[in-house]
Amino acid sequence: MLLLFLLLLVLWPLAELFVFVQVADAIGLLYALLLLIAAWPLGIWALRSQGSAAWRRFAAAVAENRAPTKEVVDGALVLAGGCLLIIPGFITDALGILLLLPPTRMLLRGIAGRHLDSRLMVGAVQFTSRSRRPSDVDSTAHDIRPPRLQR
Repeated sequence: MLLLFLLLLVLWPLAELFVFVQVADAIGLLYALLLLIAAWPLGIWALRSQGSAAWRRFAAAVAENRAPTKEVVDGALVLAGGCLLIIPGFITDALGILLLLPPTRMLLRGIAGRHLDSRLMVGAVQFTSRSRRPSDVDSTAHDIRPPRLQR
């Protein structure tokens, strides 16, 4: 896992640089820089508008006394998409835009839901198996009188 992280840490900027050079070669350096700069305010706008809309949907779900799982995942995906738009680079911008589009979010929400359900179930089973203590299921416990204290 650490090796994958380190590999990604090195290869991601190289991939971003490669894509930037290709885009700058196709449309010109000035336009490529303007596109990167324009994505930054777009990310901030997405975080504000889409984030507040996700927060309103979350509050509405809580007010209706239902589990806000869809709203929480949507909010996390919007947050990730907005942050990716703020980070300079065409690959991160493309991923950020994909995360902000509702059809893509719906697809990723389904994938994340299945993944989280299985992870949460495994975590819950592991937690309960570790914390096994003898319990009094049949309610056969009796109160024991405390010893009298000496004065």
